[in-house]
Amino acid sequence: MEIVLATRNKKKVEEIRRITTDLPVTVLSLDDFPACPVTVEDRDTFEGNAVKKAFEAALYTGKPALADDSGLEVDALGGAPGVYSARYATDAESGNDPKNYIKLLKDLINIPPQERGARFVCCLALAYPDGRTKTFFGYAKGHIGRESRGKKGFGYDPVFYPEGFDRTFAEMTADEKDALSHRGKALEKLAEFLHSFSR
Repeated sequence: MEIVLATRNKKKVEEIRRITTDLPVTVLSLDDFPACPVTVEDRDTFEGNAVKKAFEAALYTGKPALADDSGLEVDALGGAPGVYSARYATDAESGNDPKNYIKLLKDLINIPPQERGARFVCCLALAYPDGRTKTFFGYAKGHIGRESRGKKGFGYDPVFYPEGFDRTFAEMTADEKDALSHRGKALEKLAEFLHSFSR
């Protein structure tokens, strides 16, 4: 089965391709469909944005499409930045990673360690051109540090410590992060779903 990833984020494509290596699918991206319109992410939930992106890509390409919407929810900020994680520090559609996590650290500057809990959330939506959709959720719990550490990964990885670890996502190998990440956990559920078709 060919599945189109409804994103042009090269790091996200790389991560999803790596995690889906053993699945019975061929993964394409929107780079294979350069004229595909950009989806306006105007929903107020991760699920709403993921379903919208996947369905629009499926309609355009005529193939099943997979989209994710993911972000960081910080307890002390009432769940912010949430669906605005990619543009937390800017009004642009997709912000600048260092600016976003630097703003986050500033917003939490007076918050004590025991109140810096956070979680990454990922909603994966698989949509078909006929309108059928299926969603899969994954979560990674942890806390926000006081400074950035590590050079790997992307987004808020340099300031996020997964539960039970003293290293940020940005200090971990790709395999270590995949085993713990919200996207990895959502993809595990997708994998179970896709494998059910190949048995």
